[in-house]
Amino acid sequence: MPYQKRKELLDSIDYVDKVIPENNWDQKVTDIQDNDIDIFVMGDDWKGKFDELKKFCEVIYFPRTKGISSSKLRSILDD
Repeated sequence: MPYQKRKELLDSIDYVDKVIPENNWDQKVTDIQDNDIDIFVMGDDWKGKFDELKKFCEVIYFPRTKGISSSKLRSILDD
């Protein structure tokens, strides 16, 4: 799914204040500091991979939703 489409989807969620495009893997700490980020959220298939960010903000790993796949979401969004 293209970034702009993902951004629109995330922006529509009431609890999301800001969606930041990722231009490179190493920008996370700078983005957290520059944007006063309180919470960093990632799918739990990445669990443990971003624990170093806990020095800068809360890190939450969301569990995957059973029965939902990116292919299924794309087919719904394309309708």
